[in-house]
Amino acid sequence: MNKKLRAIIGIALLSTVLVSAISCVNEDEPMAEPHGTITGTVTDADGQPIADVNVSLSGIGEEEIAVTTGSDGKYIFEDVTLKTRAVKFSKPGWLAVSLTVNPEKYNSENIATADISLVFASAKISGTIKDGKNQDAPLEGVTVSVGVAGTVTTGNDGVFTLENLIVEEYTVTFTKANYESITKTVNTDDFVDGVAVMDITMGSNEILRGLTYADLLTAEKWYYNEYRGGRNADVYPRWDWACNYMSALDFRGAWQEQNEGTTLQIRNNEADRSNPADLNVFDSYVYGSKMITEDNKILSLRVSAHNADEASPAYFGVQVVDLSAAEPTAVKIGENRTYASGSYGDVEFDLSDYVGKEVIIAVGIYRQSTGDYWKQLVLRAIRFADQKVENWDWLPGTEVIEGWNLTQETVRSTMPHTKQSFTGISPVNGNRDNYVDAYRAWREVDHVAANWFFVPLKKDPEVFPSEGYLIKTRNTPEEDSTVPEAYLYSKFSVNSGSNQLTLSTRNFGDNFTYFKLTAIENDGTVTHLDPQTNTADEASAAADGCWKFKHGDGGAGNPEGYAAFVYDLSQFNGKDVTLSLGVYNVEANTGENKLVIHRIDLN
Repeated sequence: MNKKLRAIIGIALLSTVLVSAISCVNEDEPMAEPHGTITGTVTDADGQPIADVNVSLSGIGEEEIAVTTGSDGKYIFEDVTLKTRAVKFSKPGWLAVSLTVNPEKYNSENIATADISLVFASAKISGTIKDGKNQDAPLEGVTVSVGVAGTVTTGNDGVFTLENLIVEEYTVTFTKANYESITKTVNTDDFVDGVAVMDITMGSNEILRGLTYADLLTAEKWYYNEYRGGRNADVYPRWDWACNYMSALDFRGAWQEQNEGTTLQIRNNEADRSNPADLNVFDSYVYGSKMITEDNKILSLRVSAHNADEASPAYFGVQVVDLSAAEPTAVKIGENRTYASGSYGDVEFDLSDYVGKEVIIAVGIYRQSTGDYWKQLVLRAIRFADQKVENWDWLPGTEVIEGWNLTQETVRSTMPHTKQSFTGISPVNGNRDNYVDAYRAWREVDHVAANWFFVPLKKDPEVFPSEGYLIKTRNTPEEDSTVPEAYLYSKFSVNSGSNQLTLSTRNFGDNFTYFKLTAIENDGTVTHLDPQTNTADEASAAADGCWKFKHGDGGAGNPEGYAAFVYDLSQFNGKDVTLSLGVYNVEANTGENKLVIHRIDLN
C-alpha cells in the first residue's frame, strides 16, 4: 500500500472515530435549557408611559433581579429561563402590583410580553404599635402588611407607615414572634385627607385565650337564639347538612364540623402535648356577643363526646365576659361540666346575672391533663330561651303565627342586625361531603344564610347554586298560603336610610313561585308587606299577602338580569322589626318551586 493510499484510509478512520465520539457526547449531555425574554411597557390610567418604575423578577429557585423603566415606560429581562415568574412593579406614589408570567405566555420566539397599568396612589395607613406586655412601650420589629400593596416593619419608636395606597378597603395584619397576631380592616371611610390612622396594642392581657379586651370589642354578634351543627338530619327536612350553619361562627383553637355536630377539640399535635392542664382557660372555644334578656337567659347546650368515658370525661363549660365591667374578666357560669357519652344530652347554664346586658358568651373545652390528651366535645345545638331546651324541640314560647314555630319570646330577644346588605352567592361551592370551607367563606361576604336565620319548616334549601341561595317548596298536594315551606328572618332597626328593602331574585320554569315578606314587631303585631315596585316578567298579589311571580333571567354573570322587588318600610321608622322572607306552596303538585335570593339590601 503506497503512502498516499494509507493517508486516505487514516483520515477516513479518524473521521469515523470523531463522528462516533461526537455522537456519544450528544447522547450523554442534557439539552441546554431554553431561555427567553420578558418585556413590556408600564403606563398610567391615560396610557402615558411611566419612567423610573422598579420592576423585579422572581421565581422558585431563581435569584431575584430588577430593572428600571426608561422614559418610554419600557423594561426588559433578557436570557431568562422559561419558568413561571412573578413580576412586581413599584414606584413611590403608585400602587404596587404584580403579575405572573408562565411558560404559556412566551411566543414562538421565546418572548413574553407583560404590560401593566399603574394606579396613582397617594393614600397612607399609619399608626403606632404599643407593647401590652411592657407597659404599652413602643413595640419594635412588628411586621405590618396589606399583602402585595405593601409590607413594613416597625422601628424602635413603634411607628409604621404603609404608603402608595389608594383609598379602598384593606385587611391589615400585624405579626411578631411570641405575640398574638392581629388582623384589622381599614374601610374607605377611615381615610381622612388620604390618611387612615391605626394605633394597635399587641400582647395585652388575654381575657379569653388569644383574645384581648380590644379583640372582644369587635366580636361577632350572636343575633339569634339558636345555632346548630352537624350533617345528619334530625327530623328531615328540619335540620340537615344544608340547614346547619354553626360552622360559620367564630371558632378558636382546634375544631371540626362532623356528621354528629361541630366538635371542639383539645389541641393535641405533638407540639401541643406539653401544654399544661388548665381548667380555667379554654383550650378551644366558640364565642360571640349576645344580648341577654328575660326571654333568653337560659343557655342550653345539646352535646355529646368523642374519645371520652366515665374514667376520663371531656371537661367543658361556659364563660361570660362583661366588657362594661371596670376590669373585664372571663367569668365561669357555674362549675366546670363533664361529659363522657357518645349519646346526646342537654346541659343548661343560667345567665340571669346578665339580663339587660350585651356580653361575650364563650363555650369551650378544657385540657384536663398534659401529655397525649385527646378529647372532643360535640356541639349539636347552642340555644337560648327562658327555660331549658331539650331533645330536638323548637324553642319554647307563644307562636307569633301558628305553624311557624317562631315565638314572641324569640322575636323580642333577637338582636337587631348591624349590616344592611347581604348576598346569596357563595364564593366557594360545597356538597354533602365537603362544605365547611364554603360555609366559612360566607363570613367574608355577608352571605344571607350566615346572617339571617333559616327555618326549614317543611323543606331544606339549595345552598350553592350559581344563581343564589334557594329556598323552595315540596312537590306536594298540600296547599298553604299562611305557613311557608321554609323562611329566613332577621331583625332590623328601621329608620331613614334603612327603610327600603330590595329583594333581587328570580325563579325557574313555567310555574309561579309564591313568596311573602312579613314584618313582625316586638309586641307581636304582624304585617304582610306588598312590594312598592317590581321588575319581574310576571308578578301579582295572591292569597293571604303572598305574591306570585315568574322571572327566569339573572345569574352569576348577569347580575342586572334579576327581578327587583322593592318594599317601603317607612311605616316602621323608629322601631325594631323582624323581617321574614318565606316561600309558600299555594298550588298543588307543581314541583319544587324556587325563590332565588341573589341579594337583599336595606337602604
